[in-house]
Amino acid sequence: MNVLFVSLGCDKNLVDSEFMLGILRDRGFSLTNEEAEADVMVINTCCFIHDAKEESIQTILELAEYKKLGRLKVLLVTGCLAQRYRQEILEEIPEVDAVVGTTAIDKIADAIEEALAGKRTECYADLDVLPLPEAARVNTTGGYVSYIKIAEGCNKHCTYCIIPLLRGNYRSVPMERLIKEAEFLAEGGTKELILVAQETTVYGVDLYGEKKLPELLRRLCAIDGIEWIRLLYCYPEEITDELIQVIKEEAKICHYLDLPIQHAADTVLKRMGRRTNHKELDALLAKLRKEIPDIALRTSLITGFPQETEEEHAELFDFVRDARFERLGVFTYSKEENTPAAKMKGQIAKRLKEQRKKELMTLQQEISRQRGEEKVGSILKVMIEGKLPEENIYIGRSYMDAPNIDGYVFVHSVDSYLSGEFVDVRITQAKEYDLIGEAISELDE
Repeated sequence: MNVLFVSLGCDKNLVDSEFMLGILRDRGFSLTNEEAEADVMVINTCCFIHDAKEESIQTILELAEYKKLGRLKVLLVTGCLAQRYRQEILEEIPEVDAVVGTTAIDKIADAIEEALAGKRTECYADLDVLPLPEAARVNTTGGYVSYIKIAEGCNKHCTYCIIPLLRGNYRSVPMERLIKEAEFLAEGGTKELILVAQETTVYGVDLYGEKKLPELLRRLCAIDGIEWIRLLYCYPEEITDELIQVIKEEAKICHYLDLPIQHAADTVLKRMGRRTNHKELDALLAKLRKEIPDIALRTSLITGFPQETEEEHAELFDFVRDARFERLGVFTYSKEENTPAAKMKGQIAKRLKEQRKKELMTLQQEISRQRGEEKVGSILKVMIEGKLPEENIYIGRSYMDAPNIDGYVFVHSVDSYLSGEFVDVRITQAKEYDLIGEAISELDE
């Protein structure tokens, strides 16, 4: 029985998908990437913002067409969209045979088998459940890069966010399990381990009564085979001096930090339900750059939040100009039902939101180019990820670049490299978001 699996949305969703693939493999299902060969199709969906919801629905409808061709027996929807809209999915898309909620992913094989037996299935668990599948993950990211989800859910309850409604409150994965999972991934060839959660910085508070991310990082650094460890989703108000010290002291931890600050105007941050203010953000950025001078800071912003004034937008613009983040992304505010922000007066017109986003990204493009030019002449360790066809140019990433969200380093070399290999590269040129360089081995010959 062949299963085709489509994973949409964030890297946290991808980890769920890899565990579900492992469960299906252990239950005797074969995995395929060919739609025409699939007896079962699974779509792990996202609905964090409007565009993600639309992509999920469109994917379901497209794959539902295969029901008409005869071979496809089961179409199953899981993930955030299935958690949020299970009744609507079953009522409005008759081709869907089963829906599985976010905390019931360990029941994926049972749901498929019930659907194969002719029973239309809903499989859900309480949102306080932390699914811990026993099956080994199927790595879908090339083997040399792996995400490890250290917690599920969130307690922050920002006014624009639906994650607590879809994923529940914050639940840390026990540390011993994470260490075993990381050892398994390292044995399978993983060289870069990327820690993810809705928020990584409060890891362990619910299980151990205190923040345990520094301890977890030190133990992960001791695992043979892992060369890079990268931190994503670090809320600024939870970053401690202890965490900064671990990043400084442990050679395997990339000097890269993802800080989703969302805005800089205190009035907007308050409406968002965020826990920081402009002054505190300034102080944190200064501390991080003082303690770790070569750190690459990434952030994400929301523009066009309800009631955002021109003055508040200008304050955010000035903050971005002065902070000079190495990496920055901007999202326009998405009005999500059942969130406090959706009920706020003063919703911003789409055209104005897009205009403000463009202004911020135009500014950041120039900052990014300048930051890149500062690296010209330096030597960076680069992980190779591919090669441009018919050219002696390899595509890679430095410590400053997370997969799929940041830029690349294009490496000129007559030597041959495999994906996952590391090479020292002298940077010779900077583009808006990417760097160009030459492999040191070639230059030294």
